[in-house]
Amino acid sequence: MHSISISASASASAIASGGARSKAAAGRRPGEIRFCGLRGDALACASLRASHAAAATRRAVLRAAASANGAAGSGDGFDYDLVIIGAGVGGHGAALHAVEEGLKTAIIEGDVVGGTCVNRGCVPSKALLAVSGRMRELHDEHHMKSLGLQVSSTGYDRQAVADHANNLASKIRSNLTNSMKAMGVDILTGFGKIVGKQKVRYGKVGFPEKEITAKNIIIATGSVPFVPKGIEIDGKTVFTSDHALKLESVPDWIAIVGSGYIGLEFSDVYTALGSEVTFVEALDQLMPGFDPEIAKLAQRVLINTRKIDYHTGVFASKITPAKDGKPVLIELIDAKTKEHKETLEVDAALIATGRAPFTSGLGLENINVVTQRGFIPVDERMQVTDADGNVVPNLFCIGDANGKLMLAHAASAQGISVVEQISGRDHILNHLSIPAACFTHPEISMVGLTEPQAREKADNEGFEVSVVKTSFKANTKALAENEGDGIAKMIYRPDTGEILGVHILGLHAADLIHEASNAIALGTRLQELKLAVHAHPTLSEVLDELFKAAKVNSGVSHSVNEPVAA
Repeated sequence: MHSISISASASASAIASGGARSKAAAGRRPGEIRFCGLRGDALACASLRASHAAAATRRAVLRAAASANGAAGSGDGFDYDLVIIGAGVGGHGAALHAVEEGLKTAIIEGDVVGGTCVNRGCVPSKALLAVSGRMRELHDEHHMKSLGLQVSSTGYDRQAVADHANNLASKIRSNLTNSMKAMGVDILTGFGKIVGKQKVRYGKVGFPEKEITAKNIIIATGSVPFVPKGIEIDGKTVFTSDHALKLESVPDWIAIVGSGYIGLEFSDVYTALGSEVTFVEALDQLMPGFDPEIAKLAQRVLINTRKIDYHTGVFASKITPAKDGKPVLIELIDAKTKEHKETLEVDAALIATGRAPFTSGLGLENINVVTQRGFIPVDERMQVTDADGNVVPNLFCIGDANGKLMLAHAASAQGISVVEQISGRDHILNHLSIPAACFTHPEISMVGLTEPQAREKADNEGFEVSVVKTSFKANTKALAENEGDGIAKMIYRPDTGEILGVHILGLHAADLIHEASNAIALGTRLQELKLAVHAHPTLSEVLDELFKAAKVNSGVSHSVNEPVAA
């Protein structure tokens, strides 16, 4: 994830003189709080245990300065400058940035702070994947011997592994909560509902509701696992990722319905812990959302070498949980003809068919907003649009609920973009610059367009596309780790030096992708990237070689005027 700095004590004078981020950054002092990624871990010396009184004082100074400058946050008779419905990663990122901008901010959370990512998604899953990575390494006798190491035996404690995931989620959840309290964000408990223009009602079931007003409202309610019709969930033998992260059992044979990010990561976990896996994929190929060339190589490395088989081009039309001594039954039908193909009998089934927006009960009917397949319609500035296609003033939607890009860090970036607009600085987020990663072993990461997408765009717009690749087998650091399996691929325009997409399969791919994503976001062309210096020996040299291998047409200007728009 990208790093974002938050100053807990930005000077009022810096904001009053224009609130420019560069001035605020220049005025930061050692000891101020800085948050990275999820913004949950304080990286500087300032304590997250700052008193509510101190936080309120900071917030008052910032609001006073913003008011004096005529910026948002001047009050106007509202209870809050900004109210955020949903305290996941997106809502959390928006809330902290809003306080930094001097906005009186409240966040409404009906479940637990951190949302899906922290409690039932990317955070606990990474704890399980850390275990699977260690198990794979210890079980790979050839790999160990090549490094001169001897391992007599390996094993694991299932409950201890589950506790590791749960403890990590609890720690990050606590960090997020404390960071908001320290910065002066009001955390309101209950389910939020829009009852009118700039009005929100919230409360717990069975308790009186409260109504508040806000100059601006952000909907950040996230998503829930999508379960197709015909599938019966019992949470024990047929379950979603929500249940799987608890690791209540490690079945001998598990079917995973869906071969996207979620399915791939859990196949990595289960096979490392001893399970056999069967993928059930509706499309004709596994990993349909990945660049085809990367998907082909990933299948060879992540699937063909493991105890995994698969069925493609089929739907799981009916799944019945195990009971009365009978196994889980999965009825497969042809995705095109809908004819019955076969019935699988397995010990468990994980439903990894994607996620659905959690947008019911928000009171959208009160403001003439109609969802589209459950998603709240928004424009490029995340402003909600009503049934007539008109922008609803002062109402925004970020993250999974709008469906633009269902990633936790995308939600955070959208939230920050919205706060920029509220603060008087127009900002449009380039979604093509937002990276994605699959934390298998080895990892997969990507940003921008796949090769087929880029070629289609080139055909429609009349420009040339080139592709260049580098191998991890040529990287000193990867070879030192005995992890030479991997490839980096870049799609670009030779006439301008613009990067269209980068895809990586290999050691620490999820970390390496950010050099490319930041280049796309900032509009940096290959002419400049070729001159960048990378430490040796590091994995970053995989991208260094990639950039240097690109052939940009002679005579193309080296100057960059502005970032490339999405």
